Amino acid sequence: MSSASMQMAAASGLMSLVLFVVAVAVLAILGGGFWLTSRIKYSESPRPRPEEQPHLPPDGAVHEVRQNREPDEVPRTPKGGRPLTPYELTNMHTRPSESKDRPRWSKGSSGSFGGGGLGAH
Repeated sequence: MSSASMQMAAASGLMSLVLFVVAVAVLAILGGGFWLTSRIKYSESPRPRPEEQPHLPPDGAVHEVRQNREPDEVPRTPKGGRPLTPYELTNMHTRPSESKDRPRWSKGSSGSFGGGGLGAH
């Protein structure tokens, strides 16, 4: 055997050994992942039994209530006073509206920018 063929055989053997070690490492990582997942699953509380599931209220399902809401007014600035900054305003609350008319988009408008409608003319 020549020196070149021995070097090639040694390189091929070394490459095979490296691939085998990499394959064993990948299998070890996958096995560790399955083991860790099963440990976490068994440490969790068990699934609720059917009698522990939520039930409908005695008077039946709760239905949607439709109502118009209107915002509270922003406080007026007194004459000669300084205007309020956004940080001085509280969370603006809403109250039920007296009007029963639901707001609608203008005719021919989709109500959104770029929605494909013809737009208001």
